[in-house]
Amino acid sequence: MTRSGWGVAGWGVVHAGFGAGCALTGTALFGVSWLGWVVAGVGAAAVPAGVAVARGWPVPGLRPVLWGLAGLAAATAFSLLMDVVTLLFGEGVDNVPNAVLRALAAAGTVLLVATARVRRPDAVRAVGASAAPDSVQLAAIAGTLAFIPYAAMKLTWAFGGTFAGASGAEMRAGNERNGASGLWLTLESWGIDGTALLAALGVFLLWGLVRPWGQVFPRWTLPLRGRRVPRWLPLVPALLGAGTLAPYGVVGLGYLMLCTVGVFSLRKGEFASPTDAMLVAWIGIGAFAVYGVALAVAARSYWRRTGG
Repeated sequence: MTRSGWGVAGWGVVHAGFGAGCALTGTALFGVSWLGWVVAGVGAAAVPAGVAVARGWPVPGLRPVLWGLAGLAAATAFSLLMDVVTLLFGEGVDNVPNAVLRALAAAGTVLLVATARVRRPDAVRAVGASAAPDSVQLAAIAGTLAFIPYAAMKLTWAFGGTFAGASGAEMRAGNERNGASGLWLTLESWGIDGTALLAALGVFLLWGLVRPWGQVFPRWTLPLRGRRVPRWLPLVPALLGAGTLAPYGVVGLGYLMLCTVGVFSLRKGEFASPTDAMLVAWIGIGAFAVYGVALAVAARSYWRRTGG
């Protein structure tokens, strides 16, 4: 508990300093000039809470405070995954202060949640490697299947084929105009779509959360085989992915439904018609929604099965 408490306190100092710095310099966060003071307040509140945990002080209501701060941090960490993808495959993030805040908030969420769930040493029990319940594995199957149409669409373009009225050459030209990085364009020249590759890694992560090999390194890892997998190793990307893709996908599906019934109009973008754009949107947003929810379910199960 001592280390996690000091971690929360240290994070609070950095978070408060960043927020105060933005507020004093007039840097808007998420388009709001005064949000820096709120960020500073969240960080400032985390400092004494972390110190209290580290010192073992019996402060009434400390755990709910930690959970509340974790909720506020999680709210500002939303869409960090999109920043990571843009940083890898684009020219850079759209807004550097916002990206920094999301990264800080994500780190704080993990620290705060881990600290809020820490038990006393006499309450900790040994937990062996185990598979998730059948219902959770069904969610993992759904999350995997949801990416098959998405990956097929992306790979069709990567190999130069045509889908939804757009050819692979047209999609590559659009990516170049939109500032795709050299890494992205190089992968496409090899017939590999960057987002399809990330989807494959995401599916690997999903099954690691629900199968025993996600808790103990398997034989093919050679020097690591048989050792326990650190809980943070799968949980950090899982929480980051679920926190971004689940709300993004679910809200996106709601918007697409309204577009489908004519309440809103969907821009055609790079496509020949709104109908083509709608097809692509349903495939992409549907995959994000189903996978994001499945990842959240799997991460919760992993946390509980590994002693959380």
